[in-house]
Amino acid sequence: MTQDQIILFSLFAAVFAMLLWGRFRYDLVAFSALMAGVVLGVVPSSEAFSGFGHPATLVVALVLVVSAGLVRSGAVFLITRTLVDSARGLGSHIALMGAVGGVLSAFMNNVAALALLMPVDIQTARKAGRSPGLSLMPLSFATILGGMVTLIGTPPNIIIATIREDSLGEPFRMFDFAPVGGIAAIAGLTFVALVGWRLIPARDDAAASLEDVSQYIAELTVPDESKHIGKRLKDLEDDAEKADVAIIGLIREGKRQYGRGRNAALQAGDALVLEATPDALDEFRTALGLAVADEKRAENLKAGGDGVEIIEVVVTETSRLVGRSAQKVGLNWRRSTVLMGISREGKRITKQIRKTELRAGDILLLLVPRDTGADVTQWLGCLPLAGRGLAVTNDEKVWLAIGLFVGAVVAASVGLLYLPIALGLVVIAYVLAKIVPLSELYTHIEWPVVVLLGSMIPLGAALDSSGGTELIAGALVDLTQGMPAWAVLTVLMVVTMSLSDVLNNTATTIVAAPVGIQMAQSLNVNPDPFLMAVAVAASSAFLTPIGHKNNTLILGPGGYQFGDYWKIGLPLEIIVIVVSIPAILVFWPL
Repeated sequence: MTQDQIILFSLFAAVFAMLLWGRFRYDLVAFSALMAGVVLGVVPSSEAFSGFGHPATLVVALVLVVSAGLVRSGAVFLITRTLVDSARGLGSHIALMGAVGGVLSAFMNNVAALALLMPVDIQTARKAGRSPGLSLMPLSFATILGGMVTLIGTPPNIIIATIREDSLGEPFRMFDFAPVGGIAAIAGLTFVALVGWRLIPARDDAAASLEDVSQYIAELTVPDESKHIGKRLKDLEDDAEKADVAIIGLIREGKRQYGRGRNAALQAGDALVLEATPDALDEFRTALGLAVADEKRAENLKAGGDGVEIIEVVVTETSRLVGRSAQKVGLNWRRSTVLMGISREGKRITKQIRKTELRAGDILLLLVPRDTGADVTQWLGCLPLAGRGLAVTNDEKVWLAIGLFVGAVVAASVGLLYLPIALGLVVIAYVLAKIVPLSELYTHIEWPVVVLLGSMIPLGAALDSSGGTELIAGALVDLTQGMPAWAVLTVLMVVTMSLSDVLNNTATTIVAAPVGIQMAQSLNVNPDPFLMAVAVAASSAFLTPIGHKNNTLILGPGGYQFGDYWKIGLPLEIIVIVVSIPAILVFWPL
């Protein structure tokens, strides 16, 4: 080995050891290794930051922003609110949620897809009276599997496409991964839905670790053009149950309707009195096209700036709200704020929300102009609750958000636009249309992943140019000497999977993809089958909670232990290898 190769192998060994140790965050470890490579002379100074402008890095960042736009527009509610049913059997629920998660993960970042569906799954588990740990791990694995199908579904596919472009002159296209990734995903989802979930240890106390979210008494009004005008109140109960909302009354012309309220025909301007969590309230409002109780004030609020946001505050004993209502305090005309709901230790509220006298200890759900939450909280003399990422779904722009995204995917798929350009145009359009507020544009980007990618790409390029990947490929070729093609691909997949289970899949891909190309060149065969093997294997991190961010996300809410993952993950990885090798040889022949 040359001196440069020794230095680079030492740096990669140090990076992998530090990632396994877990004492320091992975982006700091990767960036430190990059700086060390520059100082030691194995990474040219002119190329030190080339990874931050690399197409793979840009696409990962843009996909996260686009995913946030699809969530904020209510596009995903179109799917989940019509499909989820707590009365459905566990196996059927896992199959359905897994299919939804897999499809979403194919077209948006799989971490974002899980973050979107996880609250739905937890809520369904609560309604069904079972531990969320029985369904969260299958959901996580389903979103990982779904990401294998398209170019933008998971970072390893993006990285491999750009490595192919750098090495062979042309990247993989949007759906080139679909034949192999799709077969692996379908086989994996089938196993998870039919057998895998039965291997998960049941822990009744898992739900106890979940955050206790306040139930609010709130009001939503029937707009003038609502399709629900003329329906009876009880006709909305099925939709309310799906959203986990309780309808507890009706207000008409400022007066509560008693007795026959459930049978009353709805009129424009009627206010439904509800009990729900903030997320459930927003889902119900979006599903039925209802408006916040103070509709005119809310419209003025939206027209006055760059959008609105929801905050939660606790009324203190010294607050100006104690003994007064939101209407008397002039909450709207003084601070451009709308009171959406009140949580009062489980007690029912009999007056209209904005006319209810408030008490110390009440928790309020407030609709405020964006970036004014701190000022409003201080003026009220309240205490803010820890932020839980509450957002107002802008369902008026749902089809615009979907249309822009679909147009970009089609344009990139047929070669009209380079994928980073297409996604960049979608992000610009989302900002101009206020689907994603400008103030939140950069908050949706997972910057540690960007730093990791930007740091590891120059190191991977240096290892390749120094002949390091050729050495690794040569060792694997020697190991598989005389073996048939399927056995060579199997060894490559097993090695890549093993690395991905204990390391970040991005770092694994950056090292394994050039090795796959070198193995193909050593054997004088087509490199595409080897790249596909790396793509599937790098995404198949099912044995540990640290192999993939999705597995880490569910660790706490599911009440899992470190050793729970391999019980379902090991047979799943074997199934992925068994179905992927024949598919690769059929669709990407040597």
